[in-house]
Amino acid sequence: MFLLIAVTFASCRSDHAGSAKSPAIRGDYYGQVPPGDTAMLFAPNTFSTGMNDRDFAITPDGDEIFFCREVGNYRYTTIFYTHRDDGLWTVPEVFEYCTEPAYKFIEPHLSADGKKLYFISTMPADSTSDSKEDIWVSTKTEGRWSQPENLGPPVNTKSKEFFPSVTYDGTIYYTQLDTIANDEFIYRSRFVDGTYQEPEKLGPNVNIGRARYNAFVARDESYIIIPAFGMDDSYGGTDYYISFRDSLDNWSLPMNMGPEINSSNPREWSASVTTDGKYLFFMSARMNNDALSRLSYQSMLGYHNSPQNGNTDIYWISTAVIEKLRSKAIF
Repeated sequence: MFLLIAVTFASCRSDHAGSAKSPAIRGDYYGQVPPGDTAMLFAPNTFSTGMNDRDFAITPDGDEIFFCREVGNYRYTTIFYTHRDDGLWTVPEVFEYCTEPAYKFIEPHLSADGKKLYFISTMPADSTSDSKEDIWVSTKTEGRWSQPENLGPPVNTKSKEFFPSVTYDGTIYYTQLDTIANDEFIYRSRFVDGTYQEPEKLGPNVNIGRARYNAFVARDESYIIIPAFGMDDSYGGTDYYISFRDSLDNWSLPMNMGPEINSSNPREWSASVTTDGKYLFFMSARMNNDALSRLSYQSMLGYHNSPQNGNTDIYWISTAVIEKLRSKAIF
């Protein structure tokens, strides 16, 4: 028995994030069959588990994936990481710089070249700073991710910043809490000659509804996906909306992304599109209402520990749904 425990412990131990290989998981997108025009759970019981799973970022070469998980009524929130090693995917583990339980780590986003990882953390920027949500960035050099650095001003401020999203030219879109209005709005900051410019608050076709946050911008800046609350045509709670941008920097009227993406559950507020533009990933708290035919200890425990139990899961779908909406854009 002692030997069995020792061997089991050794096989499960991981000295750094994602070092243990998953059991024969090969292929792109963690070996998952790509979706079509119908949204599918992504990697049930591994990425979508029954815990609050959300956020998704994958490198352009498809070899590294970051996502988030929240437990303890959102008390503990952190970023998980997996990569392909000799063709095999590693077991998802907490990213090596996101292990401190006193702080939150959430909303990973990768630059178009896959060399910069942006995310949100409540780590203080220095010994004189308060603990609050800021944008941080880690750079990949010689195959390793660097110690994260605070992005600093003018993007980070004394207020709170959330959900970074970066275009091909380095322009960063993000959410910021307006402490005077006590409301969150979507901003962008252009990246010129290696320096972020003074942020600008986007217009009413982007800052929509009674609340809006966590917007994802396309790499070419041709559209933005906006989770918004309080819209007249909402399916329930927060829904995903999309606005398209023309060559004159005008944003189209926001459109609900429809039943392929949105549902009646109120928690839909984290979306991303792969760098190749093929797949849309999004978070949703849909429930499987037909999972239990009889109530028992085992059936309830199984439901609790499975996706689609009322907590958030990660879904994906072909971006054909975006192209259908593009043809309907009204400026």
